[in-house]
Amino acid sequence: MKHTHGQMKKIKIKDKFALFDEVWTPKIIAESNEQLVKLAKGDGELVWHSHEDEDEIFIVFKGKLTLQFRDGDVVLNKGEMFVVPKGVEHCPLAEPDTHFMLIEPATTAHTGAIQSELTVTAKDQEWI
Repeated sequence: MKHTHGQMKKIKIKDKFALFDEVWTPKIIAESNEQLVKLAKGDGELVWHSHEDEDEIFIVFKGKLTLQFRDGDVVLNKGEMFVVPKGVEHCPLAEPDTHFMLIEPATTAHTGAIQSELTVTAKDQEWI
């Protein structure tokens, strides 16, 4: 489908972050080439998990997000990003009120094969 400028709308990321308060509950804001662009807020630790078939991109807009790996951590501050390769076990840890973007294939499960009280299923992920 071909888009014209009249059908496309710019996305104000700051405004989208203002629409929700839940943590570890990614909200979808766009899709491109079967990749979903999601916004999330973090506070505390998620769960250890991996995505067997998908890389996952994290971009921090506010706060500090630590990507814990079994062999060491990667700390992301505002304006920094990191690609977690497919199959690599990780556990995100965020300071209170951390805001970040995820870019990942539409097939990516929130916490991989690991199910916990924090897991959000694909059908439950909300577009905002």
